[in-house]
Amino acid sequence: MLGISLGLVLLPACERTKDTTGQAIGVAKATRIEAATRPVDAANLLRDRLLAHDGAGFARLAVPAELHARLAAGWKDGRSRWPLDELPLDAKLPGMLASLQAPGADKAWMATFRRQFAGADRDIDQAIRTLAVFGGEYVQNDGDYTQEERAHIAQTIAALSGWGLQAPFAEKARAQHFFTALTAAARRSGIDGKAGPAAFSTLGMEPSLKRLSPFLATLLAQLRQQYGLDIDASLRALKVTLLQQTGDTARLRLQYPLAGREIDAVVPAVRIDGRWYLADFVQRAEASLTAEPAEAGGKKPTPP
Repeated sequence: MLGISLGLVLLPACERTKDTTGQAIGVAKATRIEAATRPVDAANLLRDRLLAHDGAGFARLAVPAELHARLAAGWKDGRSRWPLDELPLDAKLPGMLASLQAPGADKAWMATFRRQFAGADRDIDQAIRTLAVFGGEYVQNDGDYTQEERAHIAQTIAALSGWGLQAPFAEKARAQHFFTALTAAARRSGIDGKAGPAAFSTLGMEPSLKRLSPFLATLLAQLRQQYGLDIDASLRALKVTLLQQTGDTARLRLQYPLAGREIDAVVPAVRIDGRWYLADFVQRAEASLTAEPAEAGGKKPTPP
């Protein structure tokens, strides 16, 4: 589940816009954000913000208000980029935006695709298998993960590698649609990719997340349309069950489909000042503030 160890319908408060393919994607309006007063709400409300493509709202719900304020300050001085840390390759985002915003970017990306990937199904499949093995070994051997996190991530690696082996990555027509949509979305974001990470510091956390949300929504739409990976469907199907609550801590069971497989995971939740949060998000957000400015960015991969 993207972002929730992830990213039940789209909220009525969402406007509808279109990417360059004409596909409607949700863009969140400014709206009142509810508080998680029950343990299961800690996951369900974040799920709703992801479906609304509301990165700023997700950040406000995912951590206590006091921590949110410190994270906003951390964005300004470069110490933190949470919740972007929850995304794979988060540190590559500024460079990706700069490349996609360059004049003729879609043609340049297609030229690279033709040289390296067009028709190279076997090479792509081998790369996917290698990444799956490497990712699995990394998670199993890294002491920062709990046993429940390892089990969750192992399931998502298996699901995504299975999808990747079936996805038509080597087809030129699909790649052209993909790059055309992403270059247009990157330019619409208004984020100066050439400025690198400093662009996020200049804008600040909430404006950056608001500008990034439509870009990431287009990325997800293209993964669905061109390659069959429907993250929104996974989020809509999410089932959250309270397994155990002891005072201000709880354990939640998350069940959702991902790329044709059923994911079944257990995650901790914590109550702070009367509101519930997913404990892993709170811990990683706190940890992001301890990084040196040059090191800001997530270390750990998280399940989609």
